[in-house]
Amino acid sequence: MSFQISKIRWSCRHVKLHVFSGLVTFLVFHGTIGLSRFVGNGSTRHDAGMHVTYKNDIDRIMHEIRSNEEDSDGNLEPSQVENYTLGPKISNWDRHRQDWLSLNPSFVSHNQQILLITGSTPKPCDNPIGDHYMLKSIKNKIDYCRLHNIEMVYNIAQFDTQLTGYWTKLPLIRRLMIAHPEFEWLWWMDSDAFFTDMEFNIPIDRYSNHNLVIHGYEDLLFKEKSWIAINTGSFLLRNCQWSLDLLDEWAKMGPKGPVRDEAGIFLTANLKGRPAFEADDQSALVYILLLQTMKWMDKVFIENSYCLHGFWEGLVDRYEDMMEQHHPGLGDERWPFVTHFVGCKPCGSYAGYSVEKCFNSMERAFNFADNQILKLYGFSHDSLSSARVFKKS
Repeated sequence: MSFQISKIRWSCRHVKLHVFSGLVTFLVFHGTIGLSRFVGNGSTRHDAGMHVTYKNDIDRIMHEIRSNEEDSDGNLEPSQVENYTLGPKISNWDRHRQDWLSLNPSFVSHNQQILLITGSTPKPCDNPIGDHYMLKSIKNKIDYCRLHNIEMVYNIAQFDTQLTGYWTKLPLIRRLMIAHPEFEWLWWMDSDAFFTDMEFNIPIDRYSNHNLVIHGYEDLLFKEKSWIAINTGSFLLRNCQWSLDLLDEWAKMGPKGPVRDEAGIFLTANLKGRPAFEADDQSALVYILLLQTMKWMDKVFIENSYCLHGFWEGLVDRYEDMMEQHHPGLGDERWPFVTHFVGCKPCGSYAGYSVEKCFNSMERAFNFADNQILKLYGFSHDSLSSARVFKKS
């Protein structure tokens, strides 16, 4: 009986996921069509006038939302606490989790070990087109999770007023780890990262003796002490006491204000190539692994045999060559598993690259991945730069 109930719950979750995926797909195409109405050569004067009206209304509403957010944020005092913690200390989590699993066997599934976590700012993007690409990013992740029987959480809430910006993932991961003991792994993925190999499977059995799986290079970490030796835009963390302890240690440089500012100065002075800015989660993790190697590294798997994180600039212009020479399922640079738009900031006002280059490249990455979904139904995009699709003969 418990198996039947579990199966019914599983089916209901996936029916909802299919419906939501379809709705997001409709919104993406509807948004693309809506944009093209106003940029096409056939727009009438009436259309243009309506477009101006709509744009003014949207600008006004977004300005009011941002003003309200700024007012509420302005009332918060920067953290002055040096010994910051994510919450009450948790001990014996492994035993508590195992007890819970023993009492709730219907939640345990060997086919569903991973919870994908992602999210974005609760505010509208500074550039409205950024919201459009955030929507495409969500659809991309829903598609991958649906194909690989992975649950997904998309969060826009801020769980900790002190851990903002890069740091928001830490309290979120901790909360979800405790709330979902049924999942063995929690997989964080930035909102500006796209799955681009929809057939690749994470080789999860490879990590049976490890608790953190992160893309990077050991030489860059231990010989160069580079701040980009690893990338925290996409990583897997086992649901265990070790991970909770790491999160507690990791968060110490995160509180905004003097703690984060001073930590940023320290990290810039000690990590190769790091620009001068406030402490970020990636640099903090690099420093922890360097300073406390004996404590942590035995359980860290630095992965580079496939693109758990693939830097976009060296990939997006080669997609056509990949389609001619290779096939999905490889996951490495021949057909990258993840294309990550580091430096683009699609939802922010600052970016290290031009807005046009970033959004054009995101469009290519999305369509490259989407073609792998559409082919299941006999369709394909006209080109990697076009949202239009055609029926393949």
